[in-house]
Amino acid sequence: MSSISIIGLGGMGRAIGARAVEGGHAVELIGRDAAKAKDLAAALGGGATVGTFGAVPVGDIVVLAVPYASAVPVVAQYGDALAGKFIIDISNTFNADATGLVIPEGTSGAQEIAKAVPASAHVVKAFNTVFGHVLAQGRPLDVFFAGDDARAKADVSAFIESLGLRPLDVGGLEMARWLEGVGPLLMGLARNGAATFDIALGVDLPG
Repeated sequence: MSSISIIGLGGMGRAIGARAVEGGHAVELIGRDAAKAKDLAAALGGGATVGTFGAVPVGDIVVLAVPYASAVPVVAQYGDALAGKFIIDISNTFNADATGLVIPEGTSGAQEIAKAVPASAHVVKAFNTVFGHVLAQGRPLDVFFAGDDARAKADVSAFIESLGLRPLDVGGLEMARWLEGVGPLLMGLARNGAATFDIALGVDLPG
């Protein structure tokens, strides 16, 4: 098992952290509110620790569990502290009413984050197609991911699998825009055809 650092103390950070603890990983929780991070570490148990915001994260894999509006400023603030890290961007980039994306054509939130991290760090898009409350239920879900670095993708894939989830590679980081586009699709489905947010996107692979 590996050491995982999670920047962000919201629902997705908690859900990923809980599954990571259950999977036997050493989990470091990082947020601007140190008291909240300490409380979350105590709630997760499993030896979860609290890191200092802005300092070098302990984990080789860093889960960036913050809203997209905060993501680029956060990684810019970290700067070289993220050198050599594999960064999982879980953010969604849809607008306020979830009918479209706030990102211009030809790029994605993940690609913009990748521009802001050190050259030795590698961004992998993952988890944004899963609702946090569904992830917290412990179901065996599909997690789609995209990235450009083969080793980063292999490590992130293994991490996803260790959480009891099925990793599905959709290609290079340019595919992150289409993963982010799944956000409005899921929101529309939850509000209309499914009539519930207790849903998950999956692939039925022939046996």
